Amino acid sequence: MPQIPDNQPDKRRKPLLILEFSSLAILLFSMGWFSSQSSADNPISPAWLLVPALASLGVFLSFIGLMYLRWVAAATDEGRSRHKVIFALLAITLLGVWVYGIGNTWISLNAS
Repeated sequence: MPQIPDNQPDKRRKPLLILEFSSLAILLFSMGWFSSQSSADNPISPAWLLVPALASLGVFLSFIGLMYLRWVAAATDEGRSRHKVIFALLAITLLGVWVYGIGNTWISLNAS
């Protein structure tokens, strides 16, 4: 794989940044909207929680993609395999934290 010169950014960086910040905006907007709409008498349907869940997944995936571009794609050939192993461990950990958080949220909603 040819190395990209330092002065030329990767073409995948801009779409990942757009995804990250638009997902973050959707996440923050939905959290604010949900807090103003829900009450003890009129709770929000659990299906609406898919909006912030998918937005947070977008934030996580774009962060992982940007982390890949920064650590693995920009690494030299001799250190690339070590960078790939570290990246894979961090990506699996981040996705595991996301799945754990979404799972616990869903379980707590169904328990009440």
